[in-house]
Order: sequence, then C-alpha cells, then structure tokens
Amino acid sequence: MENSISDNMQDSILPKSWSETISYDTWEIFKVMSEMVEGFQKLTRIGPCVSIFGSARTVEDNKYYKLAEEIAYLLTKSGFGIITGGGRGIMEAANKGAHFAGGKSVGLNIALPFEQKPNPFIDSNKLLTFDYFFVRKTMFMKYSMGFIAMPGGFGTLDELTEAITLIQTHKMVRFPIVLVCKDYWQGLIDWIKSTIMTEGNISKSDLDLFKVTDTAEETVNYITEFYKQYSLKPNF
Repeated sequence: MENSISDNMQDSILPKSWSETISYDTWEIFKVMSEMVEGFQKLTRIGPCVSIFGSARTVEDNKYYKLAEEIAYLLTKSGFGIITGGGRGIMEAANKGAHFAGGKSVGLNIALPFEQKPNPFIDSNKLLTFDYFFVRKTMFMKYSMGFIAMPGGFGTLDELTEAITLIQTHKMVRFPIVLVCKDYWQGLIDWIKSTIMTEGNISKSDLDLFKVTDTAEETVNYITEFYKQYSLKPNF
C-alpha cells in the first residue's frame, strides 16, 4: 500500500505529456469503477445507518470523543448502524459506541500518504478502504439515513456542506443533519447568517436543513423523531 501511495504521489508530481495524461485518466476510470462496485456490493447489505463525522485528532479523554461514543451507542440501541470514516479520533469513538452497543459498525477508510489506519472497533466484514475521496463521499451520501457533524476540520466541513448542498438542490432525499456542540459551530452559523444569507446566496429556509444540538439525547431524539414523521423505523 505504501508503495502504491508513493507511486501515485510521484505520478501526480511529475509532468506528463497530453497523450500520457489522457491514457492515464482513461485507465483510472476502471480503478474508480472497481471501488464503486465494491462499495455498492458491501453497503447495500448493511441496513439503515447514520454517519458520524469529526476530527481524527480528537484524543480519547476529550469531551467530544466521549460525546461521540455516547451518541453512537444510543443511536445503535435505537436501531441504527453507524458509519464513520474509519480512522481515529471521533471516528473511533463512534465505531466504539456502536461496537459496545452490539450494532453494526462500518468504516469507510481512505488511503492517505501518511497511511490512516482503521480503528479496531469496525466490524471486520464492514471495512472498506478507498483511494478516491469522491467515491468514498458517494458511499456516505448514498447509504446514510442521517449525518452527525461533531467538532472537526476541513474534512468534516467538506462532508457537511456537500450533504446540505445535495439536499438543498434536491439531488438527494432529505434526511436529518445535526451539528453537535453549539459553542463549536456558533461562529460558522453566525457567519452564514450575517454574510452568506445577507448577500442573498442562500435563503432563510436553508437554515432549516440542519439542526444544532448539545447533548447525546437531543441528537438521537431529533433523528428518531424525524423518521417518525414519515412513519419509518430504522429497524425495517
């Protein structure tokens, strides 16, 4: 894997002729297809799940780690499986909560130059590793019944804004999106209201596409109540 990653990095750094670029991109389509097929085959069998995002840098004794673990545990007891990015930090906490609740614990790992290792709380038959971020994101969007954004960095923001955009533009059926920890997200929300909305780049109703919570109970209740409105249960 390390050689493959370094080779890919070297390929992306060295200049290619136009014909080499076309040839490389053409063959790369088949690598993308293989990741798509494997993802579809495995994830169609996992049942209803909620994805939990957050920083890989969050340590075990951090309050956000403990909160993510509690949320995942309660969601699992409510009938949902848990999907994460498969790494450490918040992802590990969420998989850990699902594992000890006796539910499905799914990890969509990504191959990175510094080799993100999957955490040990993922079900052995529910771990996938991707080379392409966009294929991985497709799996999150397609097989999640809800998104929970814990405190995180650019990756968390990337997943969050993509989900909101797809729902906003009706490219994806609406599902609950929750931002956990008001203090952490308040600056972003204030900026969205004072700048993006003021400039007319979003509508006021777009703010209803997500919910901000502080506790595990509030987070889980919001997701379960969302589906009760449509007479749906997670354990169908």
